[in-house]
Parts: sequence; structure tokens; C-alpha cells
Amino acid sequence: MKVPSNKPHVTIRGTGGSRKDTTIVYNNASGTPKPGGGTYGTSGSATVAVEADDFQARNLTISNDFDEKANQSLNGHQAVALRTAADKVFLDGIIVSGDQDTLLLDTPSKDRLGRVYVSNSYVIGNVDFIFGRATAVVDKSVITLKKRWNGTSAGYITAPSTAANRKGILIANSTVNGDVSAGTFYLGRPWHAGGDASLDPQTTVRNTNLSNAIKSAPWTDMSGFSWKDDRFAEYGNYGAGAGPASTNRPHLSAAQAAGQEVGDWLAGWTPSAS
Repeated sequence: MKVPSNKPHVTIRGTGGSRKDTTIVYNNASGTPKPGGGTYGTSGSATVAVEADDFQARNLTISNDFDEKANQSLNGHQAVALRTAADKVFLDGIIVSGDQDTLLLDTPSKDRLGRVYVSNSYVIGNVDFIFGRATAVVDKSVITLKKRWNGTSAGYITAPSTAANRKGILIANSTVNGDVSAGTFYLGRPWHAGGDASLDPQTTVRNTNLSNAIKSAPWTDMSGFSWKDDRFAEYGNYGAGAGPASTNRPHLSAAQAAGQEVGDWLAGWTPSAS
């Protein structure tokens, strides 16, 4: 399902009593062959693709149920549930479920702003499953970690590919949980898409309850790029997976945190139900 760029102001809303009552699901992966030849690629695998501004989704589930175990011969197991490449995208009271690359929060182009506000929602996955270059807030939500197809626990929550001088991914006032082993998940790693060294990936995780699944050194490198050269930090987190500031675990100062609030990310946009 695609919402094209010339169709702004679309809202899709489940009408059931629960967000589980309405589900949009498909099972393409990056390596899935296309009917006309080639493969879908990561962005093309999305069950739902939103390219229009002022989009809202409410009270439903968007899922990619690609079966990795049954498709080990396939090259490319990234399987996106929801891809957004637009500004002022409001995702409220939804479930976004997948394994690798569940939620792709992108922008139409590197020089374009794409703000996304996710609230009161569940995001489920295991590898780089909240990723992209959007200016995105995950607020008052639950991030649920899943084991991989072979039963092992290991993964990365975020893989921002933020352009320089933009804000990246902000996780705030949320909970990270899931049935995975202790000390097996990173909060994030820097995705320099296409090897683009000009990018300045950013993830801030603040005022969030972290389960013991989070590693004590919660950030790591990616494809030859060091996380320490980009923007990764925490503030005010708590729970078994939280930890004191160190060289491997930067914390914002109170003054820095005052400039990294939800409102700073949304920059004059106040999401409201339509």
C-alpha cells in the first residue's frame, strides 16, 4: 500500500476496539524477486509506504511477516513494515511489527525535512529496526526487542542516517523491553547510507525505561564509521539497562538536554488528531 506524494492529508484509522483488530500485512523482503526482474530492495519491501505530507495512522497494526527461517537462501532479509518519506507524519496508537528494518523513517531527499511523531505506539524488531534520516520522535511508546529467526538475542534498535545540521531520532518517555537475553542489544549505530561521510547520524534516548537487554556500552560502529564521530547520547534513563555516564556511554548535561526536548524536534509543528 502506498500513499503517493500528491495525496497529502490522508488518515488511515482502524475502527476496532483495539489496535490489533485492524492489520495491514505483507511479506516482501529486500531480496524478494520482483515480477518484472530484480528485487524489491529495502525501501521497496515496505508493507505500507507513505510519501505524502500530513499523514496520520491511528489504532491499527502495520506488519511485515517475512519468514527469515524459511527464506535463508534469499540475499537480503531486511523487511520493512512502514516506510515514511514525508513531513508531518503522525503515528498514534499503532503497532509496527517486523524483524530487521521494521520502521524506516526517511525524507524525500537529503535536503528535505521530514518530521515524524510516533506516540502511544509499539515498535517491534531486532536489527536496525528504527532507522533512516527523518527528524523523528518516538514518545510515550514501547519498543519491544525480538529474538532473531534462529532464537539468538542480538540486535540494534536505531540506525540513524541523519543529514548534517538536522535532528535525527529522539526516543523519549518510553519503555524498551522484550523477551531477549541480558546485555545483547545496542541502542544504535551510525548508518552512513551509501558510505556518505557527510552525514551526521543522531540518536538521543532520554527519560526512558531500559530493560537489562541493553548493553552497558550501548552504541557501536557501522560499516567503518565510528559512533563517536556522530551524535549519540542519553539523558535521564532508568531501569536495569540504564547506566552511568562514561566515555562509552555519553550523557547529555542538563543544559544540553534542555535543547533536546520533543518540541525541539517537532520545530513548530503540533501533531493533533484529524
